[in-house]
Amino acid sequence: MTNEHWIKAAPWLWTIGLFVVWEATVKMFDIAVFILPAPTDIWVALVKYWPVIWKDSLQTLFTTTVGFLLAVVGGLALGLAIGWSRAVYAGLYPLMVGFNSIPKVAVVPILVIWFGIGTVPAVLTAFLIAFFPIVVNVATGLATIEPEMEDVLRALGAKKMDIMLKVGIPRSMPYFFGSLKVAITLAFVGSVISETVAANAGIGHMMLAAQSQFNVPLVWAGLVALAVLGIVMYAMMAWLEMRMTGWAHRSGRQ
Repeated sequence: MTNEHWIKAAPWLWTIGLFVVWEATVKMFDIAVFILPAPTDIWVALVKYWPVIWKDSLQTLFTTTVGFLLAVVGGLALGLAIGWSRAVYAGLYPLMVGFNSIPKVAVVPILVIWFGIGTVPAVLTAFLIAFFPIVVNVATGLATIEPEMEDVLRALGAKKMDIMLKVGIPRSMPYFFGSLKVAITLAFVGSVISETVAANAGIGHMMLAAQSQFNVPLVWAGLVALAVLGIVMYAMMAWLEMRMTGWAHRSGRQ
């Protein structure tokens, strides 16, 4: 097997190894299932409660995707505005830092008061937690244009809008698409936070109900479902990044 084959197989080998060690540790030390269920116990829960897990996974995926898409649109627009104008940067950036420092779980009760229990608070929480990384990365991409390049372009007659459209935005695209990988995972965090506080569906709600019934294997099955969803969405964002900004990574593929 070549080195490239080993690299492709590494994620599967490490994952299988983790579950084998986990199973052996639980059996060796006779750990109670309500403390740490073995992978086999989690698998049994996945099979037994699969209809419920599937339904709640779709709900969480829906709220996460909608919140993430809103964050992409809003984050890209605001990131361009902040990176474009120093006045906008000076006025909005401190406010954004302050708001991002607030734990989003503290915002959920306010969203519930405004919109009630259900899908909307979960979507908005996913949006709020995924919004900041996109804004920061897009603004960074615009703000890191070399002053010398700007001077040369102005000397050639380029206006500020020309510099932004032809240099600034293309330069910020690797930052933007790179931030999507972070934002999608954070969006899942936001959705689950809201679902555990105020929702009647979703993985977070299912895990909270299972916890109240001391059904620990089902709680861990929910975690596994979230991990699978997160990995799939992260892989999609990574593929999109390479598809759209492969030119920025060509040296790393040689």
